[in-house]
Amino acid sequence: MVEVKFHDIGEGMTEGEVVSYLVKVGDTVKVDQPLVEMQTDKMVAEIPSPASGVVKKVNFDVGTTITIGSVLLEIDDGKVAQDTKSSPEQEVSAAVLTPEKKSSQEETPSKKKPPKRIIAAPHTRRIARENDVDIEQVVGSGPAGRVTDEDIFRFIREREGKDDALAEVAVEPEIKEVSNTSIPVEDTIPFTGIRKQIAMRMTKSLSTIPHVTHFDEADLTNLLDFRKELKASGENISVVAFFLKALAITLKEFPLFNARLDEENNVIRLLKEYHIGLATNSDKGLLVPVLRDVDKKSMKEIQNDMKALTKRAIEQKLSVGEMKGGTFTISNVGPLGGTAATPIINHPQTSIIAFHKTKKMPVVMENDEMEIRSIMTMSLSFDHRVIDGADSVMFTNRFIELIEQPKKLLLHLR
Repeated sequence: MVEVKFHDIGEGMTEGEVVSYLVKVGDTVKVDQPLVEMQTDKMVAEIPSPASGVVKKVNFDVGTTITIGSVLLEIDDGKVAQDTKSSPEQEVSAAVLTPEKKSSQEETPSKKKPPKRIIAAPHTRRIARENDVDIEQVVGSGPAGRVTDEDIFRFIREREGKDDALAEVAVEPEIKEVSNTSIPVEDTIPFTGIRKQIAMRMTKSLSTIPHVTHFDEADLTNLLDFRKELKASGENISVVAFFLKALAITLKEFPLFNARLDEENNVIRLLKEYHIGLATNSDKGLLVPVLRDVDKKSMKEIQNDMKALTKRAIEQKLSVGEMKGGTFTISNVGPLGGTAATPIINHPQTSIIAFHKTKKMPVVMENDEMEIRSIMTMSLSFDHRVIDGADSVMFTNRFIELIEQPKKLLLHLR
């Protein structure tokens, strides 16, 4: 009998939701045949069959959320386990060896157990050290038993007896019985799959990274006019493609925005790859496919690759590799409207930029004359442990300079 387990097919994932089964009990399957669709960290993935045989058992219903290592199905591959049948000689031999095995087992407890593996972020470990807390004594409430900041604080409160004091003060409100006819019917939405994964990532980001958001404006009039010229000549390049090219140049000049903070080794790692995540809204939630090596692509390559990525994201056809390794993230919410927001950084990155609505407004030009210009607002959130406010202003200034002179971007072919 072969067990088909839910293995780790994502980056740091701990659980997934059973979306649908592609086979049923009694079906004959072949090696690598897709058996079940699982909703993992922001994507739907197929679990293939590890062996040929007949499906004998399905262990979970559709819609169930399971953890890594859970057995999804059982397949009868026609093979008999070697120890299922034993000859009389083998049985005698086993009986003779039993006392020796028992003696060996009695000696095992005397061996020293390996240290307990604790899953916790560096920030959480620092809180424990600063408050004289043995983190091995703390029960983790996070995924896979991860110890969170709140677990540490709860441990401290319990140690100091504050929970008991609060319990004595707290008074439960009186609950009056109400007839069923007066209670409105409640609708619910399952808090699973992509929605739950987004919640976990956003919570981790906000609880770990001290966010600061810098707001600015850019004049897109020249860019929009240039796009019209290109379109008339048969080249259709989107505004976001110009943004990506300008960001690749700006990130090279301001490397802290394309970095990782390594707290355990007390270093800031300046990354040499420029892989930009494209926050994409889909029917199943927010997806962030990664456009790789943006600095090495021409404007047309950026346009084509970005279009293909976002299409696969909307159709739920992204591979695991297409959602890994981002070094910076953009969110283009301008088409939806809104003038400002405070985007949450995609941990462990150090920054994210959001582009908002572009609207026409009167602007006083350098010659003191009034003109109607197309002005876009933007929001840049950054990790204040790594980046200072002055850096964020210089970053957006350089980015704005590039997109306000779009023809010069064509000089940066690579």
